Amino acid sequence: MLTGAPWPRAVTTSLGAMTARAQRYDASVTRREQVSPHLVRLTLSVPGFTSTGILDEWVGLVVPGQFQVRYYTVRSHAGDEVVIDVVVHDAGLVTEWAGRDCVGDALVVTAPQGSFALPPAATWLLLVGDLTAMPAMARITAAVDLPTRAWAEVPDDLPGYLPDGVDVTWLEPPAEGQSRLAEVVEGIDWPEGDGYFWMAGESAQMRDIRRYLRHDVGFPAGAFDVMGYWSGARGRRARAVDPGPIYARGKRDGKSDEQIWADYDAARHPR
Repeated sequence: MLTGAPWPRAVTTSLGAMTARAQRYDASVTRREQVSPHLVRLTLSVPGFTSTGILDEWVGLVVPGQFQVRYYTVRSHAGDEVVIDVVVHDAGLVTEWAGRDCVGDALVVTAPQGSFALPPAATWLLLVGDLTAMPAMARITAAVDLPTRAWAEVPDDLPGYLPDGVDVTWLEPPAEGQSRLAEVVEGIDWPEGDGYFWMAGESAQMRDIRRYLRHDVGFPAGAFDVMGYWSGARGRRARAVDPGPIYARGKRDGKSDEQIWADYDAARHPR
């Protein structure tokens, strides 16, 4: 069992209360640290920043020279200081910028939003993710006081990234830009009783996993949260579609969670 303070309930923005026009903050980079070959940590000064309290909350970044938003998990925060861990790869709006010395640069940060919603009756927690999911997994495991198991598919050694005592299985990706996390999920021996499953990674696999959890495992929608953080369909691309407005629109239209996630996947993979 993990130790730590109970996770805080969301008090502001969640997926159920988002609009297409998120508040934006002027920010600047105060520190840059190379955590591992593929992971860069940026510490941002974001005056006026207010956390949602949701453990997988993310913010949008608009970096110098760009106008498009890319979304990244808040690794930690304290007052106006926000820490973001960026996965760096060959190309991308944020990764090219974060891969160089960006200390002192100004950028825009959107208001945080999140989706992690642990049911009050949950007696266990399972986490599955690749390198892009590690910031959220670290924050979740540090805060949730439940028997927890995690599977992490990462190309780098990350000693100390997750809290001591976490039952974690480290997996190596099959190749650059590829993942076998769907196979991992299909091989899970699910615990007894009520629990919560959280997963994030490549979008196409997340779509398949949502169907598997609903139709094969039999989980109700509130028992799991599966998010597509990047797309491998046309080369690796960071998450460029905010699920919030799609979720809000779907709820207004009376759609089920499964239909809403199908709309989100369609937005990420337009034909």
